[in-house]
Amino acid sequence: MKNYLAKRDNNYDLFDAFDDFFRPVFFDEQHDLKTNIKETDSNYELDIEMPGYSKDRIKVALENGYLTVSASKEKKEEGDKKHYVRKEISESCSRSYYVGDDVKQSDIKAKYENGMLSVCVPKSQPKQIETSYIAIE
Repeated sequence: MKNYLAKRDNNYDLFDAFDDFFRPVFFDEQHDLKTNIKETDSNYELDIEMPGYSKDRIKVALENGYLTVSASKEKKEEGDKKHYVRKEISESCSRSYYVGDDVKQSDIKAKYENGMLSVCVPKSQPKQIETSYIAIE
């Protein structure tokens, strides 16, 4: 979630420009999973637009601190191969979000309804440094 917090007010810094520079030239954002991220006191709430995908074809996984949402549509087998002049409709999509190494899979809740996937990720609590004092004689 850290990388989204810097951009939430549309304030870009030098690192955002650096990331944009290395983005592929033909990158088309319309195939990206559009996401709204809301921060509350105890968690992050992600609302991800996924119209046209059935619930059983959506996968949400947590690995190495990254929450990955992926989906695929069933491919229709046809006897005749069709020649496309232009194909913009994607059969699969995926997007990853950094949520931190302290988040456990069992704490993440997901719900899919009317083409919108809602995922609730708890905030990781900052580790407090324990100070131990040495007795003075």
